[in-house]
Amino acid sequence: MAEFITVNQLTKIIGTRTLLEKTSVTLSTEQKIGVIGRNGAGKTTFFQIILGADEPTSGTITRSGGLRVGHLRQHDDFTEEEPSLQWMERTCGAPEWECAKAAHSFGISDERLAASPLDMSGGFRMRLKLAAISAAEPNMLMLDEPTNYLDLSTLLLLERFLGTFAGGVLLISHDREFLRRTCNHTLEVASGKLDLYPGDIDAYMDYKAEKVSHAESFNRNVEKKQEHLEKFITRFGAKASKASQAQSKMKQLEKLQKVEIDAPIATAKIRFPLQERKKGMALDITKLVIGYPDKRVAGPVNLSIDRGRRVAVLGDNGQGKSTFLKTIAGSLTPLEGSVKWGFGTQIGYFAQHVYEELNQPLTVLQYLEREADTSVTRQQVMDTAGSLLFSGDDMHKSLAVLSGGERARVLLAKIILSNPTVMLLDEPTNHLDFETVELLAAGLRDYAGTVLFISHDRTFIGEVATGVVHVSEGTIRNFPGLFEDFVYYLKGIVAAQSGEEPATPDVKKTAPAEVLSSKVARELSKKLVTTEKKMEKLEVEKKQLVNFFALDPLGVSDEKSARLLGIDVELKKLETEWYGINERLGNPV
Repeated sequence: MAEFITVNQLTKIIGTRTLLEKTSVTLSTEQKIGVIGRNGAGKTTFFQIILGADEPTSGTITRSGGLRVGHLRQHDDFTEEEPSLQWMERTCGAPEWECAKAAHSFGISDERLAASPLDMSGGFRMRLKLAAISAAEPNMLMLDEPTNYLDLSTLLLLERFLGTFAGGVLLISHDREFLRRTCNHTLEVASGKLDLYPGDIDAYMDYKAEKVSHAESFNRNVEKKQEHLEKFITRFGAKASKASQAQSKMKQLEKLQKVEIDAPIATAKIRFPLQERKKGMALDITKLVIGYPDKRVAGPVNLSIDRGRRVAVLGDNGQGKSTFLKTIAGSLTPLEGSVKWGFGTQIGYFAQHVYEELNQPLTVLQYLEREADTSVTRQQVMDTAGSLLFSGDDMHKSLAVLSGGERARVLLAKIILSNPTVMLLDEPTNHLDFETVELLAAGLRDYAGTVLFISHDRTFIGEVATGVVHVSEGTIRNFPGLFEDFVYYLKGIVAAQSGEEPATPDVKKTAPAEVLSSKVARELSKKLVTTEKKMEKLEVEKKQLVNFFALDPLGVSDEKSARLLGIDVELKKLETEWYGINERLGNPV
């Protein structure tokens, strides 16, 4: 039986900002909901209100009596003295055997359970917290940016866990691939409202694009009517014989209102200063050993990177990815060996936690203009800052008052504007919403220079990387394959750690060609036509429903919402069938 969270006329005001305004929504333990919205829209505040950690300014939140919420805490009371298994028992209230069973399903060994959580890497601490939540048997999970700072192995394990979790999920994330694989509903927090859509992130973005298109068309019609009425009033307003008509037209003009459109950030573009595309070696590493005076981290490393490559540096947390990037950036001295960059290399280095240089009495605009390359114009500075969510008054903010996320975005803008030939990026996406992440990915794809980056955002890595360097157990080497191959490799490891069968590859293998009789071929051709007609009919119905939603958002019934979701399910099934028929017929698709 489904349990519910009912939000009614919720308003939340912080200072002079209205984050949520008289907004209502019903959430159920049968839904897996991806929560999206721009930075500062109110997503985390909404979570805090549901959890009772914050109070609404007005409105109510009602929780069903049987609701059991499990959520990831930002800060945990780990100690050196308390073993991990005891921490789990104390945290979730489950008996020891249930805690151990849950921990094993997340690949946590008995040896690790006997040690303090503080002796674990960040990735295994996250596994421990997820195991504790699982052992408490909640029917609703609330996860706020769980993928930030999460290594890819643990992210894949979390993805598996959410895929098999029987209850509801509320998940804030900027990783579209992760949302696509874990959530079947989408909740956008925007302009003070909570907009719940019965479909995944891709279906929602299509719906939103249609909605914006209709709103733009509506506004163009309003503008034409306004222009027509204004001409009439200007021409006949002073004539006594037309006075009453002019008054009537003025009233009509006053009633005409445009629809407010929250324009997508994707209309902007992050443009990197132009670089000449060069061939040859960008980086040559020989017998490199990295670490600190009291700790050897990895090596010896022999590695070379060609110019123009975009390489993802991947591996579990605590293995030395950031230490490697610091070393090749020159901010950390090698213990042994050498790092040689190609001739004329200019490095732009983004370190996730280095904000000290922003403690200066400058505004955002002053700082970026000072740090930009001499060839960069002021308009380029403004455009780059705007694409990273700095515009208008934000450009005149003092660096000293910026939040951590704002500081990260300023440093990213600074690196882009410094016109580097090589970019070294350590977790550049953690404080960005997914629209901005996609803009950054698009910009890096067009960038002619060399990029080495650390990230656990699957969407971002998949869009940007042309190669992978794997950091694991003291070794750093080129991975022999693409990112998709690396994900498949990790899935096998995660499955083995969890005691499950290895994952099947995402990439479909080509089956031997099937020899068809003329009769079977004719039957398949007929079935193909029938399938295509069904798909066309469903697409028409879907478009009609989307149009209805755009024109009358308040008139959307649960029945219509359920039908739209049902259409998406039917279309995916028919598409699979369509591909299968074409494959059997030998048609190119």
